[in-house]
Amino acid sequence: MGDQRGPAAFLALEGLAKTFGSNRAVDGVSLSIPEGEFFTIVGPSGSGKSTLIRILAGLEEPTAGRVLLRDTDITQTPANRRPTCMVFQSLALFSHMSVGDNIGFAYKMRRVAEAERRRRTEELLDLVRLPQSYLDKPVTQCSGGERQRVALARALASDPEILFFDEPLSAIDYRLRKILEVEMKDLHRRTGKTFIYITHSLEEAMVMSDRIAIMNNGAIVQVGPPQEIYARPASRFVAEFMGEVNILPVDTGKVAGQPAHGVEDGWLVMRPEALRPLGPQETADVSFNARVRSDYMLGSRSQFHLDALDRTLVAELPAGQAAHLSPGHAGRWGFDLRDCASVKE
Repeated sequence: MGDQRGPAAFLALEGLAKTFGSNRAVDGVSLSIPEGEFFTIVGPSGSGKSTLIRILAGLEEPTAGRVLLRDTDITQTPANRRPTCMVFQSLALFSHMSVGDNIGFAYKMRRVAEAERRRRTEELLDLVRLPQSYLDKPVTQCSGGERQRVALARALASDPEILFFDEPLSAIDYRLRKILEVEMKDLHRRTGKTFIYITHSLEEAMVMSDRIAIMNNGAIVQVGPPQEIYARPASRFVAEFMGEVNILPVDTGKVAGQPAHGVEDGWLVMRPEALRPLGPQETADVSFNARVRSDYMLGSRSQFHLDALDRTLVAELPAGQAAHLSPGHAGRWGFDLRDCASVKE
């Protein structure tokens, strides 16, 4: 699945590869990203996502392949001559400068007059929802979330066509990260810029992205909208990477010894929310006896580990529907095939 090019090729990758000695970090990636898209690349450690985004930003030269922006080959164009900007995990803010001087640095380098520089910096403060009073505040006195906003504003000051993000939220606590995820998505909508984002957090990718690319062993193995990748994975690897999943073998048209009409032999992918307890009169396409081994409260939902079909299955239910279930509870459980996906490998 190396070639993922589509119609509107604002940014096009053609056969990109990068080797470090015998290690092929990026392996023949072809892809197109439309203008204005929030595109996220996820994958396990060592999958090649960081190397790929560094190539796109001009910080790394590919061993083979091309990068085209609006049909212009920019593969050999240095990073400082590309209409792009990178927000790093470390943020790389100037610690000796104020918030305003950090944001307005790009304007200063372009010799924008001081009054105009201040006006534009104030506009960017508004855009990232920081108060005007922060203009002269030392950046070292800002909280983690405020520093994130300063880094975003500084990146936007250069008016890039594409913003690259290298796991900028990874070092932030959970509550603040959830706030910034929403703000990043809102900022993308308000600016109309193309955002290309890498993260190890599936939750970040699902919340913010228009499309997600899954990388493994240097290659892109699936590209699509978040819900499509979650509900219809292209492989067992993608299914397991995209969160909790139950995977059952399908053999000779049967799963769990019951007919699986319309499902090809291979593997059936069932998310925890597709599995449910059955009442005395309830039926499902596939049903079986199960015993609750353990339960976990996850806020608005409850997760159950079930002993069934000679394996452990995971089920999740809204918290209000799970009060009668506790470890040791035995009963019938089931799922419908329309709520599942099938993969070959």
